[in-house]
Amino acid sequence: MNNRRDDARLTVARHAARLFLDNGLGETSGAEIAAASGLSERTVWRYFASKESCVEPLFLSTALRFHTKLRQWPRNVSIDAHLHECCRLDDATPQDMIDGILVVRLLTRMEAEPALRAVWLSASHQVEQDMIGIIADRLDRSKKDFDVRLCAATVAAAMRLIDETISIAAIEHGQQFTTEQIAQEMAQAIRKASTLPICDPITPNVFGVPSHSSP
Repeated sequence: MNNRRDDARLTVARHAARLFLDNGLGETSGAEIAAASGLSERTVWRYFASKESCVEPLFLSTALRFHTKLRQWPRNVSIDAHLHECCRLDDATPQDMIDGILVVRLLTRMEAEPALRAVWLSASHQVEQDMIGIIADRLDRSKKDFDVRLCAATVAAAMRLIDETISIAAIEHGQQFTTEQIAQEMAQAIRKASTLPICDPITPNVFGVPSHSSP
């Protein structure tokens, strides 16, 4: 049941994103979102608290797809090498790519549509919570540790900034990026933002306390 609900929410998010991009947030009604999604307006409001929040599942799905890659990050591999390998073995579906383009276009509208920025920041907070688990697992530390939570916050902020910067460069300035370039920029941002030694290979010592190898 939850999977069907999540799928329905993501479908609404895609239609809402297109309507926001075509008509503007202020000119789009809940009834129009419902009609485009093939749902009743009552159902849409059961799924979402506001019309702008309708696009949050789209933000989350693209971000958490990247986090799936991070969860597969071997401890003996650097962040740079891992993201390069992820690009080489990229398994993005056509729908993933369409969703990514929608997100990129939405991010460039945030200055004109502050309500969209609020939704983006809410989604980014959820991404930060997910990042706590990734860092804690990599370092064999508790998710409650302040240092782990601080590192997750700075890394999540860096990832958000890269997403926004690349989106604006692509849409507003016509710059083109390969997946390898995006991966490189993301790896560098994560490396710069990390307040714990997570970016290089992790080698547990005989006392069970992880350490990282020298660069």
